[in-house]
Amino acid sequence: MVFGGKNLPNILTVSRIFAVLIFVAIASVAHIDVISDKSWVFALRISAVILAMLAGLTDLLDGYLARKYHWVSDFGALMDPLADKIFVTGTMLMAVEFRIIPAWIAIAVLFREFMVTGLRTLAAKKQIVISADRWGKLKTALQMTMLGIAGVAWAIDGGNEYLFTESWFGIRIWYIWLTFMTGIVLITLFSGLGYFIRYRKLFLSQE
Repeated sequence: MVFGGKNLPNILTVSRIFAVLIFVAIASVAHIDVISDKSWVFALRISAVILAMLAGLTDLLDGYLARKYHWVSDFGALMDPLADKIFVTGTMLMAVEFRIIPAWIAIAVLFREFMVTGLRTLAAKKQIVISADRWGKLKTALQMTMLGIAGVAWAIDGGNEYLFTESWFGIRIWYIWLTFMTGIVLITLFSGLGYFIRYRKLFLSQE
């Protein structure tokens, strides 16, 4: 891969994959039972959250550059969706491990992501490009918001104490958080269903 203008989206895509791997590694050791110094634990968690956020921003940036300057390549078409799935899977599984996001939330989101990826793969074989619609873009924005909030909660105290014990206006924050996540899951599934309805001829065709 040559380091140049038209290869910048591909470089960002590869960097996103490595950033997620480093995030998982840092997050895995940022525990008080691994590192006794709380200040170091906090520093590692903040570093991991910032790295994950930067990785998420590369997704927006490489897509913007590819569209604006027509820097499209076969490598990017293959690796960009894969990098997105690695990012969502890695961050969500870590959030599940830290009990900030319930497992069923992650399963529902990942189910939608991989189903749509399969549909896009089928479409590509028939030389059809399935671009993200407004619901897909809303889904992505809400998922990033959810992961960002989860990351901040985890960086502060591991997420568990604040989410499970604190209340807003007499309502435990966990129930507010769970309601917010459930709404995101419904939008996520709805956006995925929209693709399958719109492109149903791809898998209903007898050809």
